[in-house]
Amino acid sequence: MAKVEDMAAPAPDGVAETHALTPHAAISRVIMLVNPLSGSVGPRAADEAEAILAEYGCEASVVALEGGQFDDQINKALEADPDVLFVLAGDGTAGTIASRAGPDGPLVAPLPGGTMNMLPKALYGTADWKLALRRALEEGAPQAVAGGEVTDGEFTQSFYCAAIFGSPALWAPAREAMRTGKLKLALTHARRAFKRAFSGRLRFALDGSKERRAEALVLISPMISRAMEENTGLEAAAMNPSDAMEAFRLAAHAVMDDWRQDPAVTTRATQKVVLRARSKIPAVIDGEPVQLHHETKVRFVRKAFRALAPVPPAAEDSV
Repeated sequence: MAKVEDMAAPAPDGVAETHALTPHAAISRVIMLVNPLSGSVGPRAADEAEAILAEYGCEASVVALEGGQFDDQINKALEADPDVLFVLAGDGTAGTIASRAGPDGPLVAPLPGGTMNMLPKALYGTADWKLALRRALEEGAPQAVAGGEVTDGEFTQSFYCAAIFGSPALWAPAREAMRTGKLKLALTHARRAFKRAFSGRLRFALDGSKERRAEALVLISPMISRAMEENTGLEAAAMNPSDAMEAFRLAAHAVMDDWRQDPAVTTRATQKVVLRARSKIPAVIDGEPVQLHHETKVRFVRKAFRALAPVPPAAEDSV
């Protein structure tokens, strides 16, 4: 663990000057958790992070997460009560840390270190973690981030961008591959998802209303929803293709453009959702694939955690 202190003094010749910290938040103590084995991080990330933090007038500690010690290291970081807790790791790890911090914990800045990076892109508008780090330090302000919580009785997971339930959950990797120009990979994911279409429809009820059926249900947070203008709930989008041709068309919309324009999609705002199926429910929660029990509940969380990000959030990954 390395510390950087006393950075406010004038820099001597040959040494970079101290950069100004954001005027929108009091930042004196910073902890940054780095998982060097995560998607786009790499073994040099901790050293590179230390070098960047050394340019700012704050006390900073960089901790490289180690296998088997994640929980202890995360708990120690939260117990230290820093002004900001930066996280450079995969989407799942970043989401878990944000959930543990909660609305009353330190500010959390989840940097893009995973594969899909949905939350970091929404907050900072970039997949470059170094740029996101500088934007948070120089332009960041405390922001309440809304989200949802998924539970099936044994598994509980929060999400801050989107959760997809049903066999079309596998469309998410296809969409991401398409956006990054990996056409062959996108086609592979799309074919895999298409083969699983009609494997079993979902039944769902929104806010205690009458149960309905759908091929898939997508729940999107207010922060990245193009359709939601206020922090009043999750956008619920039900997908109901009637046959294989409609399913293929909907999959193409999901990969290529705004899928809300498809006539097989209906949307509305919701705060509580109950989902049921005859077998396990495939899902993608903020980019992480999971298998849920046949009955699952989701609730809207108006203030899930506090992020340090520019105002307004970049929302680059709006859907």
